[in-house]
Amino acid sequence: MERQILYDYLQQFEMPLVAHQYQAHGATFRQFKASFIKRLTECAVAQPVLINSHTGRDWFTVQENIELIDIAHDFSIKTGIPVVHETHRGRLGYAPQSAAEMFQLCEQYLLTADFSHWTCVTESMLENFEHTMNEAIKRTRHVHARIGHENGPQVPDPRASEWSYASEKFLTWWERIVLENKRAGRLVLTFTTEFGPPPYMPTLPFSNAPVADPFEINCFMKDVLKSRYTDLAGAR
Repeated sequence: MERQILYDYLQQFEMPLVAHQYQAHGATFRQFKASFIKRLTECAVAQPVLINSHTGRDWFTVQENIELIDIAHDFSIKTGIPVVHETHRGRLGYAPQSAAEMFQLCEQYLLTADFSHWTCVTESMLENFEHTMNEAIKRTRHVHARIGHENGPQVPDPRASEWSYASEKFLTWWERIVLENKRAGRLVLTFTTEFGPPPYMPTLPFSNAPVADPFEINCFMKDVLKSRYTDLAGAR
């Protein structure tokens, strides 16, 4: 019932959808693979413009994770729906080091760029991963516009001056992604403003009250993206 309400709403207002595959599970690779195929199929029902996928596990072997990428690639060919793999903690692209190895071995490994996970995992602003970042930017087809920092995947509020260094770093990475997709002649590049509620959003002790309003921040980020990249991309 809830899915049908969503589908009707999307159709009524002609809204594009980016689906999110995050529910694939299993204690073994074989179990995960079966669940992965099932969940991709469920995501495709709404005919999204793209499926963002939490693919694999950080403890699967490289070859097992490549097999999942190949499955997603074949799925995209059959359905016409791109499947891209989020750079997310606990998944196959959990760190720039693991992604770099996959880049060398798998041409069809395409990304949802959520570099906030990489800054958190490496406790850096990725200064030592220039080559990997260059390749990641080339492979990005979707962006999660959340700003992370050296000790966490989300700054409390990107409007605060103390986080301007991180905001400018992420905005520069995203600008490069926009330009790369424009250079390659791709007509669509999607963004999700992804500042989350607690526990991503820090909270005050004892009351557990969030220190900022995630919806307000996401609207702010949407406006920043539009003002900064619309003319740059030569698109709406």
